[in-house]
This record gives sequence, C-alpha cells and structure tokens, in this order.
Amino acid sequence: MTNELKAREARKLLLAGYQGVLSTHSVDVKGYPFGSVVPYCLNKAGMPIILISSIAQHTKNILSDSKVSLVVTEIEADDLQAVGRITYIANAVKMDDDQDSIERYYQYFPQSRDFHKIHDFDFYLLQPVRIRFIGGFGQIYWLDNDEFLLTNLFSFDDEKGMIDHMNLDHADAIKHYCDSNDIQYSEESCPVMVGIDCEGFNIRIGARIHRINFVEPVKSALEVRTALVEMAKS
Repeated sequence: MTNELKAREARKLLLAGYQGVLSTHSVDVKGYPFGSVVPYCLNKAGMPIILISSIAQHTKNILSDSKVSLVVTEIEADDLQAVGRITYIANAVKMDDDQDSIERYYQYFPQSRDFHKIHDFDFYLLQPVRIRFIGGFGQIYWLDNDEFLLTNLFSFDDEKGMIDHMNLDHADAIKHYCDSNDIQYSEESCPVMVGIDCEGFNIRIGARIHRINFVEPVKSALEVRTALVEMAKS
C-alpha cells in the first residue's frame, strides 16, 4: 500500500467518525492519562475542531498541558481489534475567531449553538504531531502531517452553497445515497447533507453523522455535481 493510499484510508476513518476518545494529561491524578468522549468535525485544513466547556476536566487538563491524542475507531465494529482505528496525536490550541470553522461545526452539531448560553464553551483546534493508523490486522502505519493532511478545495461559502442546493432541491437524491449505503432514516428524521470535500460528503440524521465517499476524489464543484449525479443513478 502506497503512502498516498494509507493516508486516504486514514482520512476516511477520521471523516467517518464524528466522535472519539480524547486523552489528556490529568491535573488531578498526576502522570496518568484522562480519557473523555468528544464530538468533532474537520476544518478546511483537515484538522479536527472540538467545542469544550471551561468547567470540563479535559479542558482543565489541556490548559495545563496541551499535548493530547484523539482515538477514533470504525463505528459499530464487532471486533475492535480487527477493524480500522486511528490515533491522532496533537496539540490542542484554542481557536482564534475562525467563523467559517465555527459555522461548519454548527452544521454538523446544530444543538451546540445553545451551549454558550449554559456554560463557557470554547473551540479548540487539534494541530497534528503524528498519526498512527491501523487499517486492520497487520496493517499498522505511522503517517506524517504532510502525508495525512488534505486541505478542502472548497471555501466555506462554496461548500455551503452546494450543501444548501442539495438539501433544498435534491432531498430525494440524498435519501437514495442513504439507501444505497444501508444508512437508515425515517420521515421524522430525514437525512441532511452537512459537509462536502474532495473525497466525499457527510450526512446528518438526527444527531448522528454518516460518511459517504466518492469513488474517486474530485477536483472542482463541477466534478462534485457529476459524481453526485452518477451516484443518484446507481
């Protein structure tokens, strides 16, 4: 397997999993890791962003030591030892006013818009140091940042335009994508497209995020349209 293919498979896993186990350095039990579950989505640069409360233990740990790791595994795996997983080793850095990334996060997790009304929440960017990817039994690789990171070709406005167009005008096509990929939904909880990048797109059903990959990576909005049309025919 080439490095390019390894990186693509690792990104598929990170893009498909919208939540993971965040390990931080405990300030209360010195010398021990502290694990917690966090949702995330990726920013334009392909790095995870998380929204965490100032009163949460993992936030207190990060403020003391920014070194973290995020572990993501295949969802609904029968045997965690035999399926893909990724350990994303990073530095957690409080985000500047990156409104595009913030709005992208809210598209994935709309309920989180109200979090600031309850507690003091802040966005953090997980800047990668190195990535450990296990694609299955015997497939174990280290990936460097320049191999793993892939910038989204589309600006936030362009991405949102494509998403809004699909949700408003092609809801039936989105349902067809779900049917073709055995993704369950109901009339009370219809699928909504929330993100598009050059390797695929994400759909939200209720509070759950699903990933559907393109057969081949795309390089323009026109190629996105062509890929989506072909997928609607299959």
